[in-house]
Amino acid sequence: MVGLKPSDVPPPLGVKMASAGAAACIADIITFPLDTAKVRLQIQGEKQAVGGIRYKGVFGTISTMVRTEGPRSLYNGLVAGLQRQVCFASIRIGLYDNVKNFYTGGKENPGVLIRILAGCTTGAMAVSFAQPTDVVKVRFQAQMNLNGVARRYNGTMQAYRQIFLNEGLRGLWKGTLPNITRNALVNCTELVTYDLIKEAILRHNMMSDNLPCHFVSAFGAGFVTTVIASPVDVVKTRYMNSPPDQYRSAINCAWTMLTKEGPTAFYKGFMPSFLRLGSWNVVMFVSFEQIKRAMMVSRRIEAPN
Repeated sequence: MVGLKPSDVPPPLGVKMASAGAAACIADIITFPLDTAKVRLQIQGEKQAVGGIRYKGVFGTISTMVRTEGPRSLYNGLVAGLQRQVCFASIRIGLYDNVKNFYTGGKENPGVLIRILAGCTTGAMAVSFAQPTDVVKVRFQAQMNLNGVARRYNGTMQAYRQIFLNEGLRGLWKGTLPNITRNALVNCTELVTYDLIKEAILRHNMMSDNLPCHFVSAFGAGFVTTVIASPVDVVKTRYMNSPPDQYRSAINCAWTMLTKEGPTAFYKGFMPSFLRLGSWNVVMFVSFEQIKRAMMVSRRIEAPN
């Protein structure tokens, strides 16, 4: 199980879901500027640069945004991002152990295929529920706060309302298929890699089950996940951010990228993706382990003798 040794008493489902949601929100607040830089780099090239602004590299993107739009621009879409994590992480991470146990019938030490299946399942479930929050988050991150440039949206709730009025329910769930694909890949790779690295470290007695072990496991999971999921992530970002009728489908978006910009377009924003996902994983998993343990200690203290 993620964060538990076989001898530990498994925490209740509610504790795991609440811990995952809280930890993901902490990770989002800390790493959000990297995510915004990733989005800006991923959409660069699909249309003419606004105001002649071009981004180069993750830190160049961040410095350009601060210089031209102000530091608050790095947190465009944070409200929707936190809404997303409350809905999304609590399902994809909080339910992972339970779904894994469901597939194995409660047996310990499940195989890699079972872990992958559990990760894909909870990732797809989470996207299906939280997709509108992701659409709004990406669109806020993509819009530029420049004088003379019209803003698509002025507030989070106004964005939900405007997307619904202009594009219908399909607009709020735009890009669900590539997002399910992306997050199924991310979830199974992230959680399975974290599981396997952590188990290997503990099995070979390289570290004890504490913060350094969680840090190494999370960082390794972040790198592997970025390599595998980056192409789908770029397509997802561009398709969700696109106005109606720019692309016929997510597959058409991917084909347009390939023919117009070449295969390297699928790895645009790789470095900010890795920096963001690696740091996000470290903060999230470390916070998740600590919050979960604190909640379990609190439950034991409050429980009657």
